[in-house]
Amino acid sequence: MKKTLFLSPPSFDGFDGGAGSRYQAKREITSFWYPTWLAQPAALVPNSKLVDAPPHAQTVEDVLKIAREYELVIMHTSTPSLPNDVKCAEAIKAQNPDAQIGLIGAHVAVLPEQTLQENPIIDFVCRHEFDYTCKELAEDKPWDSIKGLSYRDRQGKIHHNEDRPLIHDWDSMPSVLPIYARDLDITKYFIGYLLHPYISFYTGRGCPAKCTFCLWPQTIGGHLYRHKTPEAVGREMEEAKAIFGDKVREYMFDDDTFTIDKQRAIAISEHMKRLKLTWSCNARANLDYDTLKQLRDNGLRLLLVGFESGNQQILDGIKKGIKLEVARKFMENCHKLGITVHGTFIIGLPNESQQTIEETIRFACDLSPHTIQVSIAAPYPGTELYQQAQDNGWFSDNSLVANSGIQMSTLQYPNLSSADIEDAVERMYRKFYFRPKAIIPIVGEMLTDPQMLVRRLREGREFFAYLKERHTQAAAKA
Repeated sequence: MKKTLFLSPPSFDGFDGGAGSRYQAKREITSFWYPTWLAQPAALVPNSKLVDAPPHAQTVEDVLKIAREYELVIMHTSTPSLPNDVKCAEAIKAQNPDAQIGLIGAHVAVLPEQTLQENPIIDFVCRHEFDYTCKELAEDKPWDSIKGLSYRDRQGKIHHNEDRPLIHDWDSMPSVLPIYARDLDITKYFIGYLLHPYISFYTGRGCPAKCTFCLWPQTIGGHLYRHKTPEAVGREMEEAKAIFGDKVREYMFDDDTFTIDKQRAIAISEHMKRLKLTWSCNARANLDYDTLKQLRDNGLRLLLVGFESGNQQILDGIKKGIKLEVARKFMENCHKLGITVHGTFIIGLPNESQQTIEETIRFACDLSPHTIQVSIAAPYPGTELYQQAQDNGWFSDNSLVANSGIQMSTLQYPNLSSADIEDAVERMYRKFYFRPKAIIPIVGEMLTDPQMLVRRLREGREFFAYLKERHTQAAAKA
């Protein structure tokens, strides 16, 4: 077995490269998701090590001290961070020319040939669902026999092996939680709407929804939801409680749509209630009242919900499969049941205009989730949105993120410029949060929870600094 390092490289200050959300970027406030994409193969490879540099404030120099001991280095990359990640690979290779270095992630899954051609320092990339590809690399199997692998041979020629089938037996996949406990400091991970410390992880992959912008189902996980049984998840949560005790205040099931199988979600929630664990998950805005009530009664605290837009034509265009009136009823039920909701919205999707932006702002204020995230439409390679942008000439000359790591708009439309889209992000945040209906619940949190008081004050400073930085970035472009 090769000595294997799984690495999330140092990046832009505050950059969340392993984002559970769809957009790798610097957040409005300090936010870091767990590196589940790396932790899962790390759990399959005995005696491997997982290094997640950004949340632990580890520099390239710190990584080099660790990496010198390893023969195989597998790095997670993303479209906006790829150039930065390649520089880290070059530094590792300069220190140890014999190290084999490769990449995983959505970008290389879609563009393996281009990635290897443009970056000679990279020896291989693992395409699509790469967990067992990584395991076989660590086992030192001949590269030409490893499914899902694209690689450069000793003569410099690039090869692409046949695709690896998707994983269907998820009960056999080892838990990532012992890897978190062994290699990560859970106090370094913050998400503004989750209790701290929190832990996020997947109980399966794939999403049957066909949203045109959504990255993971179109590049790695596919549209068939494959998952662990409720019994397996229950055992995993027993292990989590044994490992972390009361240190973890909340568990986040980060499956794209954890609630798509309502009976499974309810069965898992019963295990959470039995173990007296607080939990949250991703959900679509169409769950019925009775299901919501059962989940809440079994420990559900928060739902992360992608509302995306307040305009039905835009929702239909991105194949969201949700009607505005259904989303309104869903939020009404969540308010009735006391379920906290973090709503995510996207500015700059196809058919966007100044009018539809205002509709989305009004819709968000009417729904009044506890907190929101406003992202810019990001056409990642491999998504239907990317193909639409190419076909229609919507691309501007901008990168997905600025040099600071802040998300920028790569799209523009005949009636809406990139600058219009970027300006709307700040406008939406201000209009949503500077309302008594948004401020009062947040102040209530601060008054009843001393830890939350400290957090919200810090986040407030970060939020205004973020808005200022975004404004400065926009002014520099103008």
